Amino acid sequence: MKRQWMLGTVVALASVACTKAPVGNEPDPAELLAPFKAELKAALVQGMEAGPVEAIAICRDTAPEIAAALSVDGVSMGRSSHRLRNAANAPQDWLAPIIEAYADGSVGLVPRRVDIGSGRTGYVEPIVVQALCLTCHGSELQPELAARIAELYPGDAATGFAAGDFRGVFWVEY
Repeated sequence: MKRQWMLGTVVALASVACTKAPVGNEPDPAELLAPFKAELKAALVQGMEAGPVEAIAICRDTAPEIAAALSVDGVSMGRSSHRLRNAANAPQDWLAPIIEAYADGSVGLVPRRVDIGSGRTGYVEPIVVQALCLTCHGSELQPELAARIAELYPGDAATGFAAGDFRGVFWVEY
């Protein structure tokens, strides 16, 4: 039962629809992100089975490895937020205003595609906090988990979220 609940919440985290269809030969950015989200979801489910302290390595190490492995042929992807845990996930210049607009509520939490210049396109999908996310990003963390996060991320700003809050984005650039 616990495993089904965790899988369901991670599936909900990873599923977001594209707001408009690709034009011409332009790739579908939601399809470009799909393998990243699916691999990350599977890794998080497996990591949480070992416990949240051990699962930190999934977000810290495995997620960037998955993004790097899938960032090929002029495509790059990752995650970012307005409240960072890992400074390596800081938003790029084109991404920062989109994240800020999501965070301040001036736009709805729907995927966005933007022209970022030089013939490149950026695409973002908001991440909304699900119940499973609260284990590491909520207001009340297990003491051992809180200590490990503080050790690895002294400037952590990624706690204090509630279910339904905007957490950050998945992004792809192509």
